[in-house]
Amino acid sequence: MRVAGIGYRDGAPPEALHEVLALAEAAGGRVDALATLAEKVAGVQALADARGLPLLAVAVAGVQTPTQSPRILAMHGTGSVAEAAALVAAGPNARLSVRGSRRAAAWRPAPSPKPEDTSHDRPFYRGRARCG
Repeated sequence: MRVAGIGYRDGAPPEALHEVLALAEAAGGRVDALATLAEKVAGVQALADARGLPLLAVAVAGVQTPTQSPRILAMHGTGSVAEAAALVAAGPNARLSVRGSRRAAAWRPAPSPKPEDTSHDRPFYRGRARCG
């Protein structure tokens, strides 16, 4: 399953969320679900409804992310809400594979017969949106 992690500033226009999801999907493929903070669900619900996607509320405090915004760290206990939401929703062993100011991708290796056999890795996508 591919899940887009969404983070945004309050007051971000809905069309900006649609735009960053489109950018994220262009980088990593169509998503199957969206993930964000519980307090951000109301702002992402219209996007989820418009796309017919389930919306997951996730806790991100303490999740390590490559992006380290001091403001976001002080507010939410993680360096990037979108990256952290993507990683949490992807599950154990998820890794960000594409990231930037408006998007990120993560994948989680599928179980393989031997630890060194990575030919069966399955990509997972995490999109990250920062608006405003």
